[in-house]
Order: sequence, then structure tokens, then C-alpha cells
Amino acid sequence: MKPRILGQMAMAAALLSAFGIAGAWAGQNAAVPGPAPSSDEALAKQVRHEIVMYPHYTIWDEIDFQVNHGSVELIGEVNQPYKKSELEKIVAHVPGVESVTNQLEVLPLSPMDDRLRLQVARAIYRDSALSRYGMGVLPSIHIIVDNGHVTLTGVVANDFDKQVAGVRASSVGLSFGPIKNDLRVEKPAKKS
Repeated sequence: MKPRILGQMAMAAALLSAFGIAGAWAGQNAAVPGPAPSSDEALAKQVRHEIVMYPHYTIWDEIDFQVNHGSVELIGEVNQPYKKSELEKIVAHVPGVESVTNQLEVLPLSPMDDRLRLQVARAIYRDSALSRYGMGVLPSIHIIVDNGHVTLTGVVANDFDKQVAGVRASSVGLSFGPIKNDLRVEKPAKKS
């Protein structure tokens, strides 16, 4: 019976290796093999894809980057230290990336900030005008809390939604200072 089990394990390992998924099966993060992108624009698309697919990217994080001749600079904020190091490793494995400069800031680990994050999220995503932004794997309104100071980032459809999000976040009343509303608008109002 033991030789049969060992044979099945060897067959499974061979199949995994043949399909190129042995690294994933072993719990390793490996970038998808393929040719290196020919331009910074193509490289930026691949880096963006890897960041968005990162399973621990949440509404409490704001991750951005710049690409210059194959060098990637990660910028933004994350709410846990492990995210900073994991994102650097993931981006470094993207074909065509020559180097990674990790400028991600780890936000303070604070139960007060965690409470504020949840309360602001509830205030925003429970509003009937904004609830649609909470749908999907990665909601488009991000809530960055740094020692009681709240910043809203991400994208909304129009100026009205941006204003409502700011008002809802301010209604919580636990922030140390005014809410910084850095939401980008997809369709800004036309100026007459």
C-alpha cells in the first residue's frame, strides 16, 4: 500500500510541475512566467495587476507606485507591517522589474485607529447613496487612519458622492481634526 501512495504523490508532484503550479502548491508567491514587458507602461499594468490581486489589500490601505525604466517605487500606506514586505516581494518577482524601492508607510497599530476605521466605513457604506461603492472584492473608497486622523482616498463617480462621503466620515466625530477628502472623481462637474 505504501508504494502506491508514494507513486500517487510522485505523480501529483509531476503534474503540478508540468503545469507550472508547483510553487503555488508549495505556498510560494511566484509571478506568472512570461516575457518581460517592453515598456514602463506595460510593466505598470503588470505591477498594478499584482497589487490589486494581493489578497490582503483592503479598504484600510492605499497602495500606489511609479515605474521608471524598470525600477518600481511603491508609495502609500498599509495598516499592517507584513503587507509592506509581502508587496515588495510580489512586485520584485514581476518579469521586467529591475529594482523595487519600498516607500510604503506602515500605519500605527492602534485599537483606537481600528475602531475609527470601522466606524467611518459603516457611516460611508451604510449610506444609500454610497452603498454601491462597497460592492465587489475591493471597494473603491479607502479609509486611511493615522493616529486618529482620517483621509479618504480612492475613486467615486461624481462630485456629489465625494461630498456625501466626506460628510458621512465627519459625522462619526472621533477624528482628531477635519477629515481629509482626497477622493478622485471619475466625471468631474463641467465648469461653466
